[in-house]
Amino acid sequence: MAKPVLIDADTGIDDSLAIVHALMAKDLKVEGITTVFGNTTVEQATENTLRIIQYVNPGYDVPVVSGAAKPLLRLWDGPVHQVHGLNGIGNVELPKTHQKPIEEMAAEFIVRKANEFEGELSLITLGRLTNIAEAIAIDPLLPTKFKEVIVMGGALFAPGNIAPRSEANFYGDPEAVQIVIQSGMPITMVGLDVTMKARLTREQVNNTLNTCHHDTKHVIDYIQHTLEHYFAFYEEAEQFKDECPLHDPLTILVARDPSLVTRECKKVRINCDDPVSPGSVELDLVTGTEISICLDVERERAVTTLLSVFHKKRRFI
Repeated sequence: MAKPVLIDADTGIDDSLAIVHALMAKDLKVEGITTVFGNTTVEQATENTLRIIQYVNPGYDVPVVSGAAKPLLRLWDGPVHQVHGLNGIGNVELPKTHQKPIEEMAAEFIVRKANEFEGELSLITLGRLTNIAEAIAIDPLLPTKFKEVIVMGGALFAPGNIAPRSEANFYGDPEAVQIVIQSGMPITMVGLDVTMKARLTREQVNNTLNTCHHDTKHVIDYIQHTLEHYFAFYEEAEQFKDECPLHDPLTILVARDPSLVTRECKKVRINCDDPVSPGSVELDLVTGTEISICLDVERERAVTTLLSVFHKKRRFI
């Protein structure tokens, strides 16, 4: 039986690769995708998500719900076009879709789905945690209703990617992160400590395009084109030559196979008051909240697992 998952995303380039993998993995069933501001506007993230679902055609309906357009308390700096392109997916134009987002608040949808699955639903977050914080405000018992919550965000020992000690998703709405962490949700943090180690190369993508199953070729072709923008950014920003980190895709992979990473339980707090690095993750043995933090990853096996879905015939349910 496929594992039911709910995804929350600010659908940019790496989010799109993560969503593609989740839709194509035979052991996952995506029960819905909620969207949030971040890499792009929430409106664009929603449109990107709808088009990706149609393009992949997972063989079942995936509801999409538009969520928060800004942080809980702070101003939003706007989309990061230099990282994700003008449309959030590397300026690749996917076909339009007739599917519309559900007319429901993302936070309400998250609560409804958690109640529907009675503790068997896994929540995977790929962006800011604003929708999740708003869902907790609606239902304070929500933290007890998920089987697991796998969060892409944060950095414990690794340097930040937007401020000295802050990862972009946590930096983007630190108050929301604080609410979610302190809520007691069963959190696994997939942060920069591991996502910067697991990298995908241009050669690996090109090889997959040449060896993939014929009915997945159009999907890996999309990935090849959208990643060109991502490769260019990381070459300029990090001097990565023809490779990029697997931030959001690794989070989906951990949901499928936790053995890909080494995890340790740590008591942490989120520093919302740091003027330079808000949203930084700090060890706090006295008052901190215990979460599971990924500290190392089997890099090659992660990439092999990520690309394996393209070598198989797509499933239809």
